[in-house]
Amino acid sequence: MLKLHPSIDNGFPPAGPGFQGGTLKCKCATNPVTVQISSQTAHNHACGCTKCWKPEGAVFSQIAVVGRDNVTVTSGSERLQIVDPSATIQRYACRDCGTHMYGRIENTKHPFYGLDFVHTELSDETGWSPPQFAAFVSSVIESGVNPERMPEIRARLTELGLPPYDCLSPALMDAIATHIAKQTGALPA
Repeated sequence: MLKLHPSIDNGFPPAGPGFQGGTLKCKCATNPVTVQISSQTAHNHACGCTKCWKPEGAVFSQIAVVGRDNVTVTSGSERLQIVDPSATIQRYACRDCGTHMYGRIENTKHPFYGLDFVHTELSDETGWSPPQFAAFVSSVIESGVNPERMPEIRARLTELGLPPYDCLSPALMDAIATHIAKQTGALPA
């Protein structure tokens, strides 16, 4: 069986009814950085981009969003550093183990401003929203995946119930276009 990510390779459970979040922990064996997420996540997906954190050996990352007001660093904040200050998403990672704990967009004009990007696989709690699609699938080639494997990868994602896109899902692309249209005046604000 083609391995894409340990949290999706064998399928995944549905969201827990009434689930209200949990604690993310970095991969440090002792004294991990912890981040409390105080609500359910949305738009969980497999991501093929080369910026998102992936566990060792994974082809894709798994990432979801949550309102930034629901993200609180509860321990180890002094060990967090921004991976790439020039990136749109400011990814905060543990400087000791390299695990990305959350990503934040500071540009108030960005369509996703107000949402933080989190890796729910870093939580021991169950009930998180399951992945719904795969984004930036072709980008795995940029991380060294042989292009000849792409039909097999897309077929496996489809088998797992994760429609593969080479951008974001249609709903998220519509949200981006709507935001831009309101900013430019093409649609009423």
